[in-house]
Amino acid sequence: MRIRTMSLAMPRLGMVAGLIGTLACTGSAPAATGARLVERTQVAMGSSLHLTAWTSDEAAALAAFDAVFAEFDRLDALMSVWRDGSDIVHLNAAAGDRPVPVGAEIRDVVLVARQVSEWTEGKFDVTFGALSGLWKFDAQDQDNTVPDRTEVLKRLPLINYRDLEVDDRAGTAFLRRKGMRANLGGIGKGYAIDRAVEILRRSGLGDFMIQSGGDLYVAGHKGDRPWRLGIRDPRGPAEATFAALDLSDGTFSTSGDYERFFMKDGRRYHHIIDPSSGEPAQGCRSVTIVANRAALADGLSTGVFLLGPTAGMALIERLPDVEGVIVSDKNEVLVSSGLKNRLMLLTPPTDAP
Repeated sequence: MRIRTMSLAMPRLGMVAGLIGTLACTGSAPAATGARLVERTQVAMGSSLHLTAWTSDEAAALAAFDAVFAEFDRLDALMSVWRDGSDIVHLNAAAGDRPVPVGAEIRDVVLVARQVSEWTEGKFDVTFGALSGLWKFDAQDQDNTVPDRTEVLKRLPLINYRDLEVDDRAGTAFLRRKGMRANLGGIGKGYAIDRAVEILRRSGLGDFMIQSGGDLYVAGHKGDRPWRLGIRDPRGPAEATFAALDLSDGTFSTSGDYERFFMKDGRRYHHIIDPSSGEPAQGCRSVTIVANRAALADGLSTGVFLLGPTAGMALIERLPDVEGVIVSDKNEVLVSSGLKNRLMLLTPPTDAP
């Protein structure tokens, strides 16, 4: 393994604890007077949504958590391609026919997605839904088959984020061509986390963590220390991390090829599909983005993965208030300049196909 970065600190850390999904929160802190960890977990937007607060008012924290769970469900009802009556279902059904009314939340997410699409030269594209049904990575229908290339090529012209129009004045959205399909799965959870941050802050909480799948936001501290977040080893056991970062008041999003995939003839086929080829992206094993907004980090972690390690890191370095860590398909670790003195490398990532 070759590490392409400058002077990574490699301290010895204590026991890794509290591993959650693709990220780990580690380290303990002296208890502030009367304060303790309050936690709740619930399935939301198809993933485990885990909420943690460091507070002395458990009742207020739990009430705020209930409001967050309700907000995730409300947003899912607008954005999900799996829920009948959602704005996205209506938008897709009217593709090539007419604009349809959509909520302000949908318009907001599409505009953030468009910005990420521009930054990534179209690699991040929420109209990738045109390929739905061809690749099967979910446990209930995975059959380890590669779709017919002719069918993939037939659908590629239907992927173009510029053909998804949003009219804020009319409150509508429109997919210009029949057969187009929008899917906000690559950015919607990040947007929901941003809304959850607002809810928890309005409730008076200042020290908390929100995690949904590979997307996470931390505020304040865990006791008198920052939150310590681990980056999963892409080829290690599910609980293994290869690097850690202390973070306060920021978001942390990871996209990887290890959650939904199958192996065939020695090749890993995973769910992060390149919209220009219709095939799983090559070049990266995982991408972690650190930023201020979860929606932005969510979209960028996927977009940078699709760009590949060299172009992806170049983009990270150009963007203000954005940092990142990339594990390439050659098992190289690339670290952005703003993290080179902050990231703690615990062990080289496991090298495997």
